[in-house]
This record gives sequence, structure tokens and C-alpha cells, in this order.
Amino acid sequence: MTSPTTTGTAPIAPPAAAPAPLLGQAPAGLDLGLLLLRLAVGLTMAAHGSQKLFGWFDGAGLDATGAGFTSMGYPSGETMALVAGLSETFGGLGLALGLFTPLAAAAVLGTMINAVFAVHWESGFFLPAGYEYAMIMGFGAASLALTGPGRLAVDPLLPVPALRTHRTTYGAAALGLAVVTAVIVLLLRD
Repeated sequence: MTSPTTTGTAPIAPPAAAPAPLLGQAPAGLDLGLLLLRLAVGLTMAAHGSQKLFGWFDGAGLDATGAGFTSMGYPSGETMALVAGLSETFGGLGLALGLFTPLAAAAVLGTMINAVFAVHWESGFFLPAGYEYAMIMGFGAASLALTGPGRLAVDPLLPVPALRTHRTTYGAAALGLAVVTAVIVLLLRD
């Protein structure tokens, strides 16, 4: 007599499980998800930066944005507006392209930390005046710094080994730089 797990004398083997992806090999869905996150955060930030720099998309432009920064207590309001506009525009474009991703994410995160604490904090969490938008954009950028841009990006094509193969430590170091710089800028306010 044979047991239910054998036929004759040979045991029935369970179906073979698909091999797990090797470390560093991500499924295609992950790359597509990172691309969508990069495009959403990056292009939105680039549009906001161009509002500050050029007055595009019904933005105030550099002079009016600089006056706003001065009224919020920043020294050299127009210079700070220029730094914020450049950080948002080029940080956003860098994220969208997956180009210098850790540094692009740091530029966006540093600007969003300032937006949360200098502009929106007193209005609470919810929009239209609260900090939820700036917080989500900052966390989105931080997530990309930690995960890397994925394979559908420019970074893996660059001849810079540190960018071709993403390292979480590089993303964490860039985020640390963003936080320290943002805190220093916040402390410069009157």
C-alpha cells in the first residue's frame, strides 16, 4: 500500500517556487512605480520653482517672491527666493529625469522643510494653507533619495559608479545634508 504523498515508491515533489530576485534586481513594477513618483514629485516641484523664478504658471516671479521671503524674516529675500526657485526647478527636473537623484532629492527636501516651518506650520496640517502638500513633496523626495531612481532613469547610464549603482548610504547622506542646511537657513530668519 502506498501513502497519499507517494506513487509507487517515488514521493511527489511539491511544485517549485519561483526563485526570488537577486539582491539589487528589482521587478519591473518597482521601476515603473519609481518613475511615476519621480515624475509626479519632480515635475510638480519644477513647476513651482519656475513660478518663483520666471512668474510662469501664474507665479509671482522673482521680485515679488523675494519680497515675500523678506516679509517671512529671511535675510536677503530676493537671494533666498532665487535659491528656493533654483532648488525647486533643478531639483525637480533632476528627480523627474532620475539625474543626480540623491542631490536632487536633497534640494527639494531642504526647500520643503523651510516651506513647512516658515510658511505653513501655523495654519495646521490641511490645505489650503496647511503644510500637508509641502510635507508630502518632501517625503516623496526623501523616499527617492533612499530608494534610488530605479532603472528607468539617467543615473544608471552615467559613467559615475556611485550613481550607476544606488547606495542607500548616499541617499541618507544627501538627506542629512538637506536637513542640516534647511535648519541653518531657518535659524537665519529674524
